[in-house]
Amino acid sequence: MKNRFLSNILLTFIWVAITGDFQFSNYVFGFILSFIILFVITRGDAKYFKIIPKLVAFIFFFLFELIKANLQVAFDVVTKKFYMTPGIIKVPLEAETNLEISLLANLITLTPGTLSLDVSEDRKVLYVHAMYISDKEEFISDIKNGFERRLLEILR
Repeated sequence: MKNRFLSNILLTFIWVAITGDFQFSNYVFGFILSFIILFVITRGDAKYFKIIPKLVAFIFFFLFELIKANLQVAFDVVTKKFYMTPGIIKVPLEAETNLEISLLANLITLTPGTLSLDVSEDRKVLYVHAMYISDKEEFISDIKNGFERRLLEILR
């Protein structure tokens, strides 16, 4: 996987050098073009060709959740009435390794209105403080089907 990624980066830089256009959009286009070329040459057998699209989709998903949470917190700050219903939720984990749990906890903490507090000793539960909990089960489902599922698809 490292070799394919490095080949993709190398082909991207070759594309940028040949075209002479050093704008960010040309780097993105070169990366996509070289990704397609590598996919065709290797017949798409490698794990790399499955992870990169999932990673790009995950980045867009995280940005959407980040913007949505920022708007929710900003709305609550600028209005007279507070809509907060704070609480601490136990989120059962499918993530097992330190990397998976750490990334999930950090993604939750980076989203405004939520904060990862602790992981249970057996590493089966993540404690999360949230500012807006209208339904406990829905909150848990959002984390499990959103951040955790998508993160594990990339890492496993």
